[in-house]
Amino acid sequence: MVDMLSLLPEYTTEQFDSRHRLVLVAAQRAKHLLQGSRPNGSSRFTKETTIALDEVLRAKTKYLVGKEAREAMKEAKRGKEGETERIAMMSGDDAREIKKELSNYVDDTAKPAGTEGEE
Repeated sequence: MVDMLSLLPEYTTEQFDSRHRLVLVAAQRAKHLLQGSRPNGSSRFTKETTIALDEVLRAKTKYLVGKEAREAMKEAKRGKEGETERIAMMSGDDAREIKKELSNYVDDTAKPAGTEGEE
């Protein structure tokens, strides 16, 4: 069996400050690929994890470090909070409609206390 990692290009120390960062970036990219993101360019590999590692080593995937990464994370969090607020501010009609649709799947009515153990 061929060792797939030997087929990947070697990386230089200028690309990454540590192997740990390489693994983190490739893992995040593999997660995106598994969630349906398209590969950046063509690859001779078929598995998402190997495609992600190949993309990262060939510098096809951009990543942020330090202050830029922290600012991007804050911005993403603000976006999620805004979406949560928008959902919370739905009108009463929307909430009733959602509850009606969910009631088809979930029965949250209270059962009488005496019917549980009887048979």
